[in-house]
Order: sequence, then C-alpha cells, then structure tokens
Amino acid sequence: MAHGIVDVARAAGVSTATVSRALRGLPNVTAATRERVRRAADELGYVPSPSASSLASGRTRTIGLITPWVAHWFFANVIEGAERALRVEDFDALLYTFEVSRDVRRLRLDPDVLRRRVDGVLVVGLPLEAEEVAALDQLGYPLVFVGAGAPAHVTVGLDDADTARRAVAHLADLGHTVIAHLSGEPDDTLPWSPAVRRAEGWRAELAARGLASEGLEVHGHFDVRGGRASMHGLLDRRPDVTAVFAASDEMAMGALLALRDRGLRVPQDVSVVGVDGHDMGEHLGLTTMMQNAQEQGVTAASMLLEMITGAPVPEEVVFPTVLVERGSTAAPRDRIVTSRNPPGGCAPAM
Repeated sequence: MAHGIVDVARAAGVSTATVSRALRGLPNVTAATRERVRRAADELGYVPSPSASSLASGRTRTIGLITPWVAHWFFANVIEGAERALRVEDFDALLYTFEVSRDVRRLRLDPDVLRRRVDGVLVVGLPLEAEEVAALDQLGYPLVFVGAGAPAHVTVGLDDADTARRAVAHLADLGHTVIAHLSGEPDDTLPWSPAVRRAEGWRAELAARGLASEGLEVHGHFDVRGGRASMHGLLDRRPDVTAVFAASDEMAMGALLALRDRGLRVPQDVSVVGVDGHDMGEHLGLTTMMQNAQEQGVTAASMLLEMITGAPVPEEVVFPTVLVERGSTAAPRDRIVTSRNPPGGCAPAM
C-alpha cells in the first residue's frame, strides 16, 4: 500500500503542513525537523506529488469550504488551520456558509454554486444528508470532511463516541450517578454526526455502569445561549442532577452561567465537563476533552491538496482527545461528606 503525506507526518511527529514545507525546501522549518521528515519519507517510500500550485493551467487554485458557522470556536480554528495549509500552496478558500437557526430548518446544499469555481471541496462540521453528499460527489471534485464525515468518504475528526465515554467515565469515577448530557441540534439525527456519536457514547458509558440516561439529555444548539437555556430546563425537571457532560465547551460555558443564575456552585453542587479546549476554558476553570482543531484543518486541507494531485490519502484520520482536569469537576457533595466521616456517620473525635 502506498504511503501518503499523513503517514509521513505521523512517523516524523509533525503536521502535514510541516512535511510539505520540509520536502519542498520552504523556510520556517528547522534543519533537524527537515532531516527527520526526509528520513521518515525515505523509510516509507513516500515520493511527493507535484505541488498543487504547479498543476496545469485551467485550475482555479481555490478550495470550496462549506461550514455552518465561522465564529464558533471549533469552526474558526479548523478554518484557520485549513487556510494556513492552503496558503503554503498559493490556494484560496471560497467560503460557503449556511444560516443555522433554532427556528428555521437549514437550506439544502446547492452544489452548483461551486461548479467550475473550485478544485476541491472541504466540508467543516456540517452533517449533510445522503442526497447532499451525492450531489457533491457528482461535481467530480476531491472531497474531504472535517468532523461530520459521510460513510466511504475521506474524513478528519475525532472518535466522538470514545471521547464521550471517557468524559462520562471521569464523572462516574468521581462518584456521580446522575449525569446529564447537553447535546446539539434536536433535528441533527444523522448517524455520522459528531453530536449523535457523542450522545451514543454518553448513553453507552452510563449503561455499562448501570446508570440511567432516560430524561437526562437536552439540546443546547452548540452555543453558550443554548447551553444556558437547556441547563435551566434540565434542572427544572431534574434537580437531582449532579454532573453534566456537554458536547462542546461553549454549551458547557452556558451551563456554568445557568448554574450561577440559580445560586448553585461548581463543582460543589454540579460538576461540568465539555469537549474542545476552548481558549476561555482555562480562565473559567472548565474541565474538558481537549482536541487540536487547527491541526485538523491543516491536515484536511493538506490531504485535499494531495488528492487534487492524484496522490493517495487515508480514508480516515482520527485525532486524539485528552482529558484536561480543571476546577469544574469534583466528587459529588454527598460523597465528599461521607468520605470525611467514619462508618456510622460520626465525626472523628478532636
């Protein structure tokens, strides 16, 4: 099997953009890194394909970038990473965004707006219906997904179910038994959607530990406002909740605001964990499953450029997530009190 740029990047411990710069003799790569990349390429038998920017005339040197949002943390970071990789090859990005609203169903993708205007298509965090994916395929351009990848298509993202299970395991290991979930859009039901997979992981980990999930999932629309409103609704119905797993840091931040609104303390009354690694998370003391969104953008764009030149790429690249424990998670209050007292409930003599 032929090895591609992603394999070289993994072997050398660098990004795909660094591999491209190192093998093309571009600046901003140290001599040691350049040598490590070249050695990895030699060992894998990787031969760089012609630079995408040097392909025959008639190319647009533009990538179509489809995304529902540009201001949300994950999307902004993926787009920044993708643009970084594209600039190396003198490519531009043509941004195609959608209005995603709580009240209005998203318009269907119209692939004709990209026809004869781009050389490839990058879909960032937008779960597309099977018919929409087929319409993009019919354009005949290389196609890469970030996050919400359709089956049998090149995808860069996370193991969303595993990420969710490890977040829930962290809360359960602390002693929490009523663990709620803030998910995304209520109409986001596609099986390849990150929100759906994270919800599946939440349910699976609870089930594996004999814990209930019924009535503990609410939809926070992947933003702070939605997280805040959904957390209020959840606590109105289930005041016994002691921990929350939010499918994004922005929803987790909304949950923190709702808890403050109610005079509840974090983590003494309710623990909260998110997913992302948002820049504000450290300031807020938010425990999170951290991912590298920028490098996902770099890798996806680099793979798309490789596909344009006809080079092989893997069908799936999975980025790791790392649990970053901060001040928003702790053992539930009853567990803390119990642990301070000996059996029988009497405090030790002083």
